[in-house]
Amino acid sequence: MTSTDRATPDGAVAPSEIESRVVKKVARRLIPFLILLYFVNYLDRTNIAFAKLTMSADLGMTETMFGLASGLFFVGYLLFEVPSNLALHRFGARLWIARIMLTWGILAAALAFVPNVGSLYFLRILLGIAEAGFFPGVLLYLTFWFPKKYRVRLMGLFLLTLPLSSALGAPLSAAIIQYGDGLFGLAGWRVMYLIEGLPAVILAFVVWFYLTDRPADAKWLTLEERTWLMRSMEDEERELGDAGHQSAGKTLRDPRVIGFGLVYFGITYGLYALSFFLPSIVAGFKETFDTDFSLMETGLIVAVPYAIGAVAMVLWSRHSDRTGERMWHVAAPTLLGAVSIPIALYLDSPFTVMIAVSLTAVGVLCALPVFWYLPTTFLTGASAAAGIAMINSIGNASGFGAPYITGWLTDLTGNAKAGLWVVGAVMLCAATLVVVLAKRSDKPAQI
Repeated sequence: MTSTDRATPDGAVAPSEIESRVVKKVARRLIPFLILLYFVNYLDRTNIAFAKLTMSADLGMTETMFGLASGLFFVGYLLFEVPSNLALHRFGARLWIARIMLTWGILAAALAFVPNVGSLYFLRILLGIAEAGFFPGVLLYLTFWFPKKYRVRLMGLFLLTLPLSSALGAPLSAAIIQYGDGLFGLAGWRVMYLIEGLPAVILAFVVWFYLTDRPADAKWLTLEERTWLMRSMEDEERELGDAGHQSAGKTLRDPRVIGFGLVYFGITYGLYALSFFLPSIVAGFKETFDTDFSLMETGLIVAVPYAIGAVAMVLWSRHSDRTGERMWHVAAPTLLGAVSIPIALYLDSPFTVMIAVSLTAVGVLCALPVFWYLPTTFLTGASAAAGIAMINSIGNASGFGAPYITGWLTDLTGNAKAGLWVVGAVMLCAATLVVVLAKRSDKPAQI
């Protein structure tokens, strides 16, 4: 127990007054703003799923071509992920995140003017390069500001952006495509790209003036608060010792880093399969179940699994923090997602299919915040910059694999069944690997 902690009557350690005050103050300052940035980020990354509903006919795209266009984003993203995160560690979050947002906003808006599939491919690669480093950079940034025991809950709040961007972004994108058709003389999907790309450009300038690189620079904290926070973070770094400060090269070869990267691949395989193909699955209800949903109604239906997942994510993260258990809080929801997505293939109504899809969304989203706590328990400093980026790079290879393989199998077989069986199998492997990694550690429950 530190000098700033106190014991409660049941023997647990309660945070001191200054600890509670500082953590709440920093969270209020940073988390809502970072959520806004990630909302715009994820919307620009995945809005191609709704653009596809009308863009495919305009550009003459097959399912395989759409899957390739979706996945090519991650080619550029993966190649520049680690260098970008190391640059953030060197130059500071304020400068680097502002740079990322400015370039990605310009490129996201430029998608409105692609004349053919080839130019769409090219811009998707450039967009991936521009966005590389944003997500792992923000995770790294959070480790500068919050002690370990608060990170699952706060990462849960930050990652709440994933379901929110899908729940709110789906009807927003659908509405822009449906009602913006003809605006500026452009097709609705082109208007959507233009409108949804520009906020990132504006926010790039806000980042420069709003974010603070490190606690030592936080003029919005009192001297006492800055001193406490800096000392707390330094104490945690000392506890990690030399293991947390290994070289970037050694970190990239660390079996734990590679193992967690593979787990993340399995979890996000399910996430990206849903993100890129759920609008098409709902639109396909017309043929399968003789429904007649408008584009706007499709957007609202797509939002439902993510809204349910958002609530579940918050509750699951809090439960993990309250119990201190991590392994099963990653493995169990991943297993739920693995089982529920194939079940959806054999249900006989839109309602039951959406229940199964909602369970998949719950599984994926509940696993993510607890998962991202784990690497921060053995990585810090430059090794954290390299390790978190490497895990994210390995995992986001699924961003290419999931849409491309799903699209290719859909073209090959004439339906989505084979592709979704692959989703379930990959997620099952991820759930198994979490348990294996945990059993090889000294403290299985906490990895």
